[in-house]
Amino acid sequence: MPIIQVENLSKIFGKNPSQAQKLLDEGYSKEEILQKTGNTVGVNRASFDVEEGEIFVIMGLSGSGKSTLVRLINRLIEPTEGSVKINGENLAKMNKQDLREVRRQKLSMVFQRFALFPHRTVLSNAEFGLEVQGMDKSKRSEKAKEALELVGLGSFINQLPGQLSGGMQQRVGLARALANDPEVLLMDEAFSALDPLIRKEMQDELLDLQERMQKTILFITHDLDEALRIGDRIALMKDGSIVQIGSPEDILVNPANDYVEKFVEDVDRSKVLSAQNIMKRPETVNIEKHGPRVALERMREEGLSSIYVTDRSRNLKGYVTADKASEAKKNDIKDLTEIMETDVPTASLDTPMNEIFDMIHDSPVPIAVVEDGKLRGIIVRGAVISALAGSEVSINES
Repeated sequence: MPIIQVENLSKIFGKNPSQAQKLLDEGYSKEEILQKTGNTVGVNRASFDVEEGEIFVIMGLSGSGKSTLVRLINRLIEPTEGSVKINGENLAKMNKQDLREVRRQKLSMVFQRFALFPHRTVLSNAEFGLEVQGMDKSKRSEKAKEALELVGLGSFINQLPGQLSGGMQQRVGLARALANDPEVLLMDEAFSALDPLIRKEMQDELLDLQERMQKTILFITHDLDEALRIGDRIALMKDGSIVQIGSPEDILVNPANDYVEKFVEDVDRSKVLSAQNIMKRPETVNIEKHGPRVALERMREEGLSSIYVTDRSRNLKGYVTADKASEAKKNDIKDLTEIMETDVPTASLDTPMNEIFDMIHDSPVPIAVVEDGKLRGIIVRGAVISALAGSEVSINES
């Protein structure tokens, strides 16, 4: 079961939400509803699931409804329609006491503006959520110190927030959320107030923490580069509606409509696409049954200057060049191992394209994409150039 289940969730602000809801049902736009009723559509029938341990990013421009959506999820705002379930429990049906317990134990929020108490030390700020829960002082101090160590602030526990940089203050906010050991972290534009370099450091920090802790994170941002960088999946919003949900590669390579396509047109694809997005089917010869003559014939048929060598199980053994195969044919050499190169340039399925670009620049042969020793595909120089340009990959390596 997904840890978060959002179904047909809507929020309409104004005096007559039922009238606006009816117009939504009839297909009227957000602007038309505002003109006709004076009501504002904050969120329009949002539905999605968040799996345990994933970073699910909700992104959109100002006014898209993303911040309203996250406040509906922890019921800081009451929904007009729809439901939010945490581990199968419907938040909309909870009384105040049960909702308070869910917020204390299952959901922790990290805010854009740090929300630290200036007169409290770093340790005291990190303890705050546990203090509100009534936890014993020594125990909450221990938990807060552990969380501060996780975010690299173990030696700053006696400092005041004003003595820290913006990035360090945000780490305190993150430690405070982690100290509660929540099932879900809600991060609303958590890094937006930071300058670009510190922001990137915090993104790296979050990804490192996630690798160690495997928290479920719902992350709100208006920055597409940030969403693509940290999200396992992304929900892109416009005018209160979710227009596409998918992995960073899905959003970039298969935009759902013209709006998404325009949204992603200026993205640096080299930071998002990976080897599996641009690899092609490899031509190979079998080391157990083929020799230099077969290799040379295959290369001639396909217009290649080299060919990869595998065994029957597709395990990569090396590659043979046309020059070496031609020379072997003249000298009546029948064994591929005598002419095979084993110094193979390889990448994994998830190797980023910007790393592949550096690898392929000086490589005499296509890059081999390998998983568990098996050859899954190859990457030719033309495919990298095509992918960077955003066009269809269909270029052969000669």
